[in-house]
Amino acid sequence: MNIVVCVNHVPDTEAKIKVASDNLSIDKAGVNFMLSPYDEIAIEEGLRMREKFKGEVVAITLGSDAHKETLRKALAMGVDKAVLLKDDGLRDSFGVAFGLAEEIKQRNPDVVLFGRQSIDYDDAQVGTLVAEMLGLPSVAVVVKLELQDGKAVCEREIEGGHEVVATTLPAVFLAQKGLNEPRYPSLKGIMAAKSKPIEEKSAAQSELRVETVQMRKPPAKGAGKILGTDKSAVPELIRLLHEEAKVI
Repeated sequence: MNIVVCVNHVPDTEAKIKVASDNLSIDKAGVNFMLSPYDEIAIEEGLRMREKFKGEVVAITLGSDAHKETLRKALAMGVDKAVLLKDDGLRDSFGVAFGLAEEIKQRNPDVVLFGRQSIDYDDAQVGTLVAEMLGLPSVAVVVKLELQDGKAVCEREIEGGHEVVATTLPAVFLAQKGLNEPRYPSLKGIMAAKSKPIEEKSAAQSELRVETVQMRKPPAKGAGKILGTDKSAVPELIRLLHEEAKVI
């Protein structure tokens, strides 16, 4: 089975993000980066498929040389090959998806895996965009996935519950928390990953369809107010919610 997992290099969830002086990007000074957590789940699912059906797992990312760190993590977890589609420029979700799709087309995978979304911009668009560009069916927020005889049966989260859907392979799947518990890289895997080659290619180019006009942090929260301790405070609370907070 030929399995492709697309991964992203994102700021650590505990990092304090600052807007850069250009007001169009984040200040990367002092920010630690990591493999996006949902992508770890996608990698784990790919590794489990390989263990069951044989074949190979290829991790692909699009970005600068800094993304090699994330590919090393994927290799340490156990993927067979890693590919960096190099591009230091700014890309929107469509541009990222286009670059990934052009590479994936050449590999004719049986399964393409993504995390449900990347935790940097949280657009949750790239996986389904890639599926559309490849002309493949896709299933998002997958919490259970079973493959058999060229078909896939998935359980996915929807508002208020779960639904079960079936599709044929090849297909694209977007992993949600609960699908599996990602393994920790072993010491042997970490050492082996240091010497494994990372294939580097130029990413297919695409024009920007979304322009970042400005980035800014949300305003600081104002001090709280205590209006009273009994029901006599209710009229004033309603007035403030209506006139100041403007939520009613």
